[in-house]
Amino acid sequence: MSLAKPTHVGSFFGQSVIALAERLRAGSLTSVELTQAALDSIERLNPTLNAFVHVDAPVALAQARKADELFAQGLDLGPLHGIPVAVKDNIDTFDHVTTYGSAHFAGFKPSRDALCVQRLREAGAVIVGKTLTHEFAYGPTGDRSLQGAARNPWDASCITGGSSAGSAAAVASGMVPLALGTDTGGSIRIPAALCGVVGFKPSFASVPLEGVFPLSSSLDHVGPIANHVEDARLLFEVVAGRVCASVANPRPLRVGWITTGTFGPVDAELDRQVYQAAQQLFGEALQDTAELEPLAAGMKDTLLVLQRAEAFDVHAERMQDAPHKFEQEVRERLELSREVRGWHYIRAQANQVRFKAAMARLFEHYDFLVSPSVPITATAVDAREVRVGERDIDARAALLSHTSAWNLTGLPAISLPVGLVRGMPVGLQVIGAAGEDDRLLRVMAQRFVRD
Repeated sequence: MSLAKPTHVGSFFGQSVIALAERLRAGSLTSVELTQAALDSIERLNPTLNAFVHVDAPVALAQARKADELFAQGLDLGPLHGIPVAVKDNIDTFDHVTTYGSAHFAGFKPSRDALCVQRLREAGAVIVGKTLTHEFAYGPTGDRSLQGAARNPWDASCITGGSSAGSAAAVASGMVPLALGTDTGGSIRIPAALCGVVGFKPSFASVPLEGVFPLSSSLDHVGPIANHVEDARLLFEVVAGRVCASVANPRPLRVGWITTGTFGPVDAELDRQVYQAAQQLFGEALQDTAELEPLAAGMKDTLLVLQRAEAFDVHAERMQDAPHKFEQEVRERLELSREVRGWHYIRAQANQVRFKAAMARLFEHYDFLVSPSVPITATAVDAREVRVGERDIDARAALLSHTSAWNLTGLPAISLPVGLVRGMPVGLQVIGAAGEDDRLLRVMAQRFVRD
């Protein structure tokens, strides 16, 4: 499946990391040239898109020269050796300012890398810079941070989605071919869908969170944003610290289309577009399933309690000592979070276990579940209501409605770009069984080809 080009395009739009890696090894391209192309694209596009919040060109070029020197010595660190990668600004990097999108940490530079970043460096990747995060990753729009709003490469008046806002904009526009994001309720898949790229949320705890600023300890995930599924797999393998197993398909796939409306209203044109894409990908394997309808509301409520309680735990002292430093909308969310009672949280933990068990039973009958990644296209920056059909609904709730259940249950889920609706990208979400990351990535790489 293919997409037209967005309005704002850099050197790596649609580029395959595998193809770039082949050129590096053939000697027709150097890491310094790739990194300089990324820096040039950032210099040209970032004033409009605000995807990057910190870039250090000398540091990036020094990493690239080191990568080229290792190649010259016959040392190959793997598929990402010499490839420019961006890192979300809630993930620690010792050589880049890391603000977590908040005035509380303006100018902060961590003393060490997050473990996932350390693994990237050990794999020879070049860390180009840090990308904008919604403040403390606590928001699905990507337009509330110390550094302002990230802008959608398809229409700079629109949101990217969040909270991995800058990472999605950086890859979608072609500033870099790969980026790391985090996902607590949809924060990789939402901006991937709205910007027209691949975003993968792995199974819970499959990528270490050490050195990643927490939002909600029972829901947080780290994962890749890329142009192609195979590229996402390569980045996932590095940060997970293992190679994905090959997958045999001894029987036909069984794929459940989650009944439209199960998780809330969906734009009708978007729904048709995504369903047609699912039919093209899965053919006769696709069948409707209404089995999630009685669970959806409870899953949403459970996640909300867990996220609020755990987020307030992280920020309780800051809310007491310096509440004025929070962006207003984020502070208001934390004020609501303060109201969660202990018994609410304990009950939510028990319900989370129950919903995980329900999903395990459901996946005895399906290999994958599919739905729109996001039920709307990108709204205008700062918009907080969106019209879907005949209803005006909360834009933030809509953005999270189809993704958050898979954080609650810890299941792997990927958003694939499947075309445009009214000129803006839309995504198809494919969800796998717990721990079936390898199968999800391998099967989607075989079936989904972005031209």
